Amino acid sequence: MSKSSPRRSFGRKSSGTVTVIETRVHRSSARKARLAFILTAVIVGLLAAVVAASSIHPILALILGGLIGVPTGGMAWVLVRIWPVLQRLWWWFTEIVLTIGLLTFWVQLANHTSGLVTGVVVALVVGVPAAIPASRRAILAWGMCLFVRHRLRVCFAQFIIANQSGTLPLILWAKPTPVGERVWVYLRPGLSLADLEGRLDKIAVACHAASALIERASDGNAAYLRFDIKRREVLTADVASPLADVINPDTPTTDRPIPVVPTALDLPDVDAPTITLPTQGKPVPKKPATTANGNKPAASSSADAADDVTDWI
Repeated sequence: MSKSSPRRSFGRKSSGTVTVIETRVHRSSARKARLAFILTAVIVGLLAAVVAASSIHPILALILGGLIGVPTGGMAWVLVRIWPVLQRLWWWFTEIVLTIGLLTFWVQLANHTSGLVTGVVVALVVGVPAAIPASRRAILAWGMCLFVRHRLRVCFAQFIIANQSGTLPLILWAKPTPVGERVWVYLRPGLSLADLEGRLDKIAVACHAASALIERASDGNAAYLRFDIKRREVLTADVASPLADVINPDTPTTDRPIPVVPTALDLPDVDAPTITLPTQGKPVPKKPATTANGNKPAASSSADAADDVTDWI
């Protein structure tokens, strides 16, 4: 008798197979699908039975509720069960659409034109955008956006803590910027902005960029973040100024005298204002003015000599 081979769980790596969905994600989606089926079937079935009981017999209403709730629960089960596959299709959505569009264009062009016309059209479609600098830079910039989306997903899967179900943050969209790329990400429970701020240097390395920044994209939602991947610094570039063309080259140069900057300033020579604080119940004595070097002048009259000495202490 031949011994049957042991069953392998879905997603486990083996020789000759490719893992599309991890085992943890597969088990989590199966558990969520069962719960979604039971809850949807019970809730929809009871609601349908209550509504139908007003016009038909209660037993027939329960049967009708079951006939409505079970298919509805089955639709919820299918949606939750295939969600990991839908998520991976979303990761490669742009590439899939571009590939299908290019293949469809090539097939239709080859079936309705001759070989010479097909070659000329393909050369124009590919060569003209590549020859024009503006279009070439735009194509490369959008291509780097697709590259950065996948590199961020690799970062999330490799060294960023995910939740217990194994679902990664949802990478929404990316667009080119003058310094690199900007990517919008929606976090799942179990991950926050503070967890990502300590990994920005590793994210920059994974994206083959100079640096990476992260900030909240919405004031009312902490899970909605924005990544800025910087590859170049535009502030250090040399910019041609049109003012140099306005200056007449025949204009004679004028020698301007160098202003003398005062140094070794003597502080007693500076006239500082005297601030007098008011006193309670006692008139403020009038103090004589000081000289330029800060010394008090000598008494000039007998009235000054009759002043109270304590006023000067």
